[in-house]
Amino acid sequence: MSHEVSRRQFLLSSAAVAAGLALPSAPLFAQGAKKVRVGLMLPYTGTYAALGNAITNGFKLAVEQGGGKLGGSEVEYFTVDDESDAAKAPENANKLIKRDNVDVLVGTVHSGVALAMTRVARETKALLIVPNAGADEITGPLCAPNIFRTSFSAWQPAYAMGNVMAERKHKNVVTLSWKYSFGEQSVAGFKEAFEKAGGKVVKELYLPFPNVEFQPYLTEIAALKPDAVFVFFAGGGAVKFVRDYAAAGLKSTIPLYGSGFLTDGTLEAQGEAAEGLLTTLHYADGLDIPKDKEFRAAYAAAFKMQPDVYAVQGYDAAQLFAAGLAAVKGDVDKRDELVKAMESATIDSPRGKFTLSKAHNPVQDIYLRKVEGKENKVVSVAAKALADPARGCRM
Repeated sequence: MSHEVSRRQFLLSSAAVAAGLALPSAPLFAQGAKKVRVGLMLPYTGTYAALGNAITNGFKLAVEQGGGKLGGSEVEYFTVDDESDAAKAPENANKLIKRDNVDVLVGTVHSGVALAMTRVARETKALLIVPNAGADEITGPLCAPNIFRTSFSAWQPAYAMGNVMAERKHKNVVTLSWKYSFGEQSVAGFKEAFEKAGGKVVKELYLPFPNVEFQPYLTEIAALKPDAVFVFFAGGGAVKFVRDYAAAGLKSTIPLYGSGFLTDGTLEAQGEAAEGLLTTLHYADGLDIPKDKEFRAAYAAAFKMQPDVYAVQGYDAAQLFAAGLAAVKGDVDKRDELVKAMESATIDSPRGKFTLSKAHNPVQDIYLRKVEGKENKVVSVAAKALADPARGCRM
């Protein structure tokens, strides 16, 4: 272990002790075992660089809290910048698997890249943990015993919002999203719940990704006069949409809702336009969960910033792998036992404890959050222990 890592580990431990926080307990971080090779294939440049860094920070924080080990095993990292380029994904994944002989592949953010990684993992039988990408196919038709996800499916937060909007007595809703798989899957999840509860999606509007010329769509929404609007946008597109929606005068007349990505990591830029917006996601600010308070204190001490949902997902990817390693005492050749332990693990996450479905997707609470200043404050649990239907999974 490098001097810098040792120093950071000491500072982390000191910060935790000073705050009266407990470090993770022994079962996930037992002593002994050999070094394991972790391949991090994430975006470290471009649009999603901040997300890739947050996932990496979260993963390494879990390792440092375990005394520089996962499940009792010392860790060696192999890192590739995936550049959010799906065309490069097969070559990049194979480099880590075949050249670097990693024991686990961790990635990624972009669903197109993750789908390519998933196909490589299926072909090579490499162990893959997806710490963000929500494409339904990963734990649907492309599911496999060696593929796990510690984030969400596109379906989960959107389905939860469908129920929320029905409970709030909205009857006729317009949806708007970019026309690509994640946007379409989000709309489909929302529509499934909303219409099952008696609501009606009167029109589905789509614009090409990454187009942010929203005015024609806002004009159409104003003309349709729905009870409310549900959207999926993220990043810079989410910033511009929320601002444009408010500037068009629609915020005060037609309530706006979305999956949590609409306001996660975007509130600073959205400013007053985002105030009061309601979204659904598997993480929120202000959770009354001891593990979250511990995690936030340790993350802030280590990285001088507050964690976000992406950091949580990286942290939990490490915790999941640690559960498998602890069960086999670091012997990664005992693959069946390692996978079985990961499948049956209960992860003590900052988002709240969760288990995994048969398709290896988190069964987790989805929170209703409200924008208050620069926070997505928890309002309630919108869906308790929500499991993705994993349609098409044969495992």
